[in-house]
Amino acid sequence: MMEADDIPGHELPELLRAARLTVYEKLDQLSEAEKEELQRWLQQNPQHQAWYDQLSTPDNLSALNKEYTTFKAAAQPALDAFHRQHLQEPALAETPRTAKLLRLSWVRYDAAVLLLLAGAWYFWPVKPVELAKQEPKAIQQILPGQEGAILTLADGSTILLDSVGNGIVAHQSGADLSVKNGQLAYNSAGKTSAEESFNTLTTPKGRQYKILLPDGTTAWLNAASSIRFPTQFTNSTRRVAIRGEVYFEVAQMKKAGETVPFIVNADERFEVEVLGTHFNVNAYTDEPVLHTTLLEGKVAVTTNRQGKRQKVVLKPGEQASLTMKGDVADNMTVKPGDIGKVMAWKNGVFDFEDAKIDEVMRQLKRWYDIEVKYESGVPDIEFVGKMTRDIPLNGLLIALEKSNVHFRLEGRTLIVMP
Repeated sequence: MMEADDIPGHELPELLRAARLTVYEKLDQLSEAEKEELQRWLQQNPQHQAWYDQLSTPDNLSALNKEYTTFKAAAQPALDAFHRQHLQEPALAETPRTAKLLRLSWVRYDAAVLLLLAGAWYFWPVKPVELAKQEPKAIQQILPGQEGAILTLADGSTILLDSVGNGIVAHQSGADLSVKNGQLAYNSAGKTSAEESFNTLTTPKGRQYKILLPDGTTAWLNAASSIRFPTQFTNSTRRVAIRGEVYFEVAQMKKAGETVPFIVNADERFEVEVLGTHFNVNAYTDEPVLHTTLLEGKVAVTTNRQGKRQKVVLKPGEQASLTMKGDVADNMTVKPGDIGKVMAWKNGVFDFEDAKIDEVMRQLKRWYDIEVKYESGVPDIEFVGKMTRDIPLNGLLIALEKSNVHFRLEGRTLIVMP
């Protein structure tokens, strides 16, 4: 969705000028110089391409038909003045036409919105036109991540869960594996296997997934993460191993009247022991600080620091942060955690409050399955704000441009410019 603040004042005249040279006039009426000018403008910045895409999509424009007529009369003098100043053309009388306008937020009608809408209405033709086939290829649209994972069974075979429908997908050592509404579940088949076998659930970049483990524990995997677990929990301790980021809601399990501990091994860097709780573990290998954040219950986080065990016990709302020096644990500290920020990914949100640009880029790499390069080093910039994770990358970059950081896309590589 394009907001008024998405369009800097200095960009607006160029946007309207480009609008004239795109879907607003037939390409066979443009000179070769005008066609080249249009393509140069589109390729200057992902922001330009995103605006063009929104202006060129009729399905995004129908919501404003009724809104436009209510304010155009009041805004007409200012719009006429703008046309004369920036388009060097006299204002034309309004002519009846069937048009669709891009969907914007109508919380306020500031000048930028009015000017943009006036330009769109004034130049929109009855039928949209397409760019000629010989024109340079448009910037690739990179879509957000979605539900999906790869399940590796004990025998090494794999099941792509992106494409399977609801129902039983496999049988493993006394358990039926079934998928329902995007969740993988393990249900006892009434048999206990003498031999312990393990499965691994992996989310590639651009995927996330939810699993119900054999003991009733639910785990949500963020992008580029994995969890290895037994198909049946038969030992005195329940152990799983993870990489990346996983949120757990651990179910209680008792044997002989005693609660069976649940232990998470986070990529051999630290362990989290729980008795029944909700917590999030962020153990990505490319993160300089690893976090365990407790929402409910009680957990103990243990690590080996230079050959010495360090153990901390968390209370609800606390976060254990393990600073890494390469692959070596350096120090673990405890402080209050920002639960909203920690759980943003599970709730379908990017939370960029006080986030450095390299932290933001690591999140985008995993969610959009892209590579990131810095043209002139890593800028010392902090971001603010939140965005949903269901928007294409180009739309997100428009918002990030507000922090005076510029980007360009080359295939699936995002280049951060000064």
